[in-house]
Amino acid sequence: MARYSTLGLLGAGLSGHKSWPRAWRAPDPKPRYDIVVIGGGGHGLATAYNLAKYHGVKSVAVLERGWIGGGNTGRNTTIVRSNYRQPQLQRMLEYALKLWEEMTDELNYNVMFSQRGAVFLGHSDSDMTRLAERGDSLRAQGIDADLMSRAEVARLIPVLNMSPDARFPVQGGLIQKRGGTARHDAVAWGYARAADALGVDIIQNCEVTGFALRGGKVEGVETTRGPIGADKVAICVAGNSGHVAGLAGLKLPIESHLLQAFVSEPVKPMIDTVIMSQSIHCYISQSDKGEIVLGGDPDMYPTYSQRGMALRTEEVAGQAIALVPALSRLRMLRCWAGTTDMSFDGSPIIGETPVDGLYLNGGWCYGGFKATPGSGALYAHHLATGQAHELAVPFNLARFAHGSTIDEAGVGPKAQDR
Repeated sequence: MARYSTLGLLGAGLSGHKSWPRAWRAPDPKPRYDIVVIGGGGHGLATAYNLAKYHGVKSVAVLERGWIGGGNTGRNTTIVRSNYRQPQLQRMLEYALKLWEEMTDELNYNVMFSQRGAVFLGHSDSDMTRLAERGDSLRAQGIDADLMSRAEVARLIPVLNMSPDARFPVQGGLIQKRGGTARHDAVAWGYARAADALGVDIIQNCEVTGFALRGGKVEGVETTRGPIGADKVAICVAGNSGHVAGLAGLKLPIESHLLQAFVSEPVKPMIDTVIMSQSIHCYISQSDKGEIVLGGDPDMYPTYSQRGMALRTEEVAGQAIALVPALSRLRMLRCWAGTTDMSFDGSPIIGETPVDGLYLNGGWCYGGFKATPGSGALYAHHLATGQAHELAVPFNLARFAHGSTIDEAGVGPKAQDR
């Protein structure tokens, strides 16, 4: 994007932005590319950027059926952390977290990454035991994790209900101080601008309607803007993975569920960290604009509707108010739902499919945003070299047939253990 002086910015605004240059081009699709990436969200754009910058693959197209960042990238609660349970996910998400720390400089675009800390609250003796175990596991991987006493939690988050008679009494917590939040729109825009500058064609309003297959190999895609040939095709469509893969005759171990989120009216700073819970799946943070951001469990039924149910809204609001009673005084500003890929073991799928030349990046459940830069780098490595990166090897699709699943409890569609 061109640099403007203060007067230049004022002039562009008063002119209705008519003189404002495009942040990325709007090219027509070419007849053929080396690699076609289906999906213009954070993961798809990060994949294309890494292909062009670090692997020298310049003939790349990103196909987005709507607008850039209009899917789950723009429909999440922006939390970034690496303090998962399973070591395979810990290593991959820590890799992603380190890339988050460099992303603004890498893209020359402020993604507003704020390492304000991410705290899991413990509400019982068993909670605290599991948090201590998770902390030990994280530190064994070289990942920061500090167990907190009840008094330490109270000092860090004074708005919490610390009464022993609270619905969810707080006994302590586990904090990852390097965790935090980022601006989801800025992530999509930053990657789109940087990928475009490297020669990637970003094609919006271009829905994939089918695949060109010959002899078990993909040769391109059919789209609403005509056929596009490709040596390799990379699916990267978040909650629509099952639908898009089905166009190639594949049935994935994935269900598409709704995940709702909510924001309140903006208020002065009152929560300066991310609040989560070991026992209830409620998470709370405050945006840079002052809105309180809330999320909770998926609606737990397969759908692509993006219309959440009132029962989940009531449940999340009740849990949040029980933790932070002051939230009861706020009005809800808006709510929305994203369509999430809920894999059957709670872990993502990155790599090859049974169709030669067709690759998949999906099954992220509700943890996809935090993995964005790492996912893009690992997926691009596989697409460019033909070999899975060592961090991505455990997340292959074949693990479901071989019985080598990565059971991240509390994430998959049938999970009960929080």
